Amino acid sequence: MPEAASAPAVTRAGIGDSEFDRDTALTLRAPGVYDIDLSAGWTIINAVNGGYLLAVLGRALADTLPHADPFTISAHYLTASQPGPAVVRTEVVRTGRTLSTGQASLFQYDERGREVERIRVLASYGDLDALPDDVRTTAKPPAFPPMDQCFGPQDGPAPVSGSSAIADRLMIKIDPSTLGWALGAPSGKGEMRAWFGLADGRDADPLSLLLAVDALPPTAFEIGLKGWVPTVELTVHVRTRPAPGPLRVSITTRNLAGGFLEEDAEVWDGEDRLVAQSRQLARVRLG
Repeated sequence: MPEAASAPAVTRAGIGDSEFDRDTALTLRAPGVYDIDLSAGWTIINAVNGGYLLAVLGRALADTLPHADPFTISAHYLTASQPGPAVVRTEVVRTGRTLSTGQASLFQYDERGREVERIRVLASYGDLDALPDDVRTTAKPPAFPPMDQCFGPQDGPAPVSGSSAIADRLMIKIDPSTLGWALGAPSGKGEMRAWFGLADGRDADPLSLLLAVDALPPTAFEIGLKGWVPTVELTVHVRTRPAPGPLRVSITTRNLAGGFLEEDAEVWDGEDRLVAQSRQLARVRLG
């Protein structure tokens, strides 16, 4: 695998004691009803990042269901979420010995005081530590340079176009071969690859993988498009508990049609294991 030893030194936060954990923490109001104040620290332009929202709902379901680890979670983003108060409502759909299934929705209030549903998810949870070790795969880790030869927002003379508050919460180092868009020369290929971690050094866990799949700049930038690329639907499969250390995220788009594109993501840990996969449908602005 590529050498990651050159990662910038940070004061490492532990799982359960990091900014990500604090900003995804919910307060139980009643059975299946949670309150949260969505942090402005996870916004892209003016909207709350979809991966952060998925982690919030994922944490609520982990508290609701008898199993703690998300195996598969599918989200439909109905309206753009804003920083501030929100309510999450969860429901147990089915419980079994190895898997339990639940659904959850996040609500906010509009300027007229009406409740608006922002995102709805259906998910199945289990115990990742109980899975067998047998792995049979043709998948291969993405090949790109070591971290000290990749670049993040802090490496430019000015913030990267489209970056926002979330950039300060993350450690992202992008493969130079997928960075042409930032230099005004997009490759035309729908690819984005980067080293990924949380800025406070917290190691990855199943919930933070829900963020990792949606944290890189959109592949639309490297295709040559600009502007916001809002997620319509996102499905994540968590395959195993990640090893400590930075992750490698590879995202590809093969088809843009009718103003929509797909993004297929793979997340690999430091032991060359495929720890998460996702597919999302997103809207793009053409012209």
